[in-house]
This record gives sequence, structure tokens and C-alpha cells, in this order.
Amino acid sequence: MPPLSPTARTATTLGVLAALLVAGLAWGWSATTAPLPGTVELDSSCTDLELAEGDVLYPDQVLVSVLNAGNREGLASNTMKQLVEQGFVAGDRGNAPRRSGVEKAEIWTDDPESPAVRLVRSWLGRGVTVKDAPAATTATGVVVVVGDRFKSLAEGRSKLAVKTDATICSPPPPELAG
Repeated sequence: MPPLSPTARTATTLGVLAALLVAGLAWGWSATTAPLPGTVELDSSCTDLELAEGDVLYPDQVLVSVLNAGNREGLASNTMKQLVEQGFVAGDRGNAPRRSGVEKAEIWTDDPESPAVRLVRSWLGRGVTVKDAPAATTATGVVVVVGDRFKSLAEGRSKLAVKTDATICSPPPPELAG
């Protein structure tokens, strides 16, 4: 086989380098867009749970979403972590709509008398406002909105007796989740 001319060698070298560049770009794109290892997608959907007068409601039957209305980074995540440690099931978390005006903590709901709202409220301490604001967010479950003056959970109830028949947003059973 005769030796390649300098022009042919240059063209071959450039072709190989171009192929390596394309392969590297393809690998980099797939690595960049792949989910992070060890992360789990949360299923923040809920199912309706029918409760009758006299039933007992426990935190693991309540789906809670937490929104940050303050300037402290990680406030929603930290609050969600505390609620999960008390047995509640994590729903959505993120930022509240701009100018929501929440200083400490509020619960946004279309059913202020819901047993799930009452149970979550017991963990948020004094001065918690319950607002009829279902259109303000698409978060599911009991929506807790925390502001910069919210520090940590209070000592709340571990269970709640249901006073009247109600339907709450509950996490889906494990066999239906995800």
C-alpha cells in the first residue's frame, strides 16, 4: 500500500477528529439531559379518600404541598422535610405566586373545614391563616405557603377525629402510585 499524500493524511485526520467531536457531543447531550442518579420522581397526584364522622385521620393519609412565599432559599424544601418527618406525604413544592404577601404561614384551600386542613394546621403553630385560594396554585393536597417569618413546625396532632363526613386529597395507595 503506497503512503498517503500529506493532503490525504490531513483529510483523514480531520475526518477522524470530526467523528470524535460528534460522538463526544452526542454523549455529552445524553449525559446532560439524563435524570440525576438517585433522584425519584414524586407522584404528587392524589385520590379522594372518603371519611365518615368518627373516623380517625392520620398524617400518612394527607398529601401536603409546600410553597415558598419568602426570600429564604430552601424554605419550602425544609418545611416539607419537617412535615414528612411527622408522617405527612410529600406533594408538590416550589415557589408561591409573586406578591402573595405571606409573612409566616398560610394554608390555601377550597375547604377550610377539611379534617386534612385541620390536621396540617395543628403543626403550623399559632396565627396560621386558612385562605380560600384554590385558583392561586395548581399544587395538590393541603397547600401550605410559608414566608420568611416561618421558622419551624409546632407540636401538632398525631391523629384527628373526623367530626363530619368529608372527602380529602390522599396519596394514592402504593400499588397505584408512580
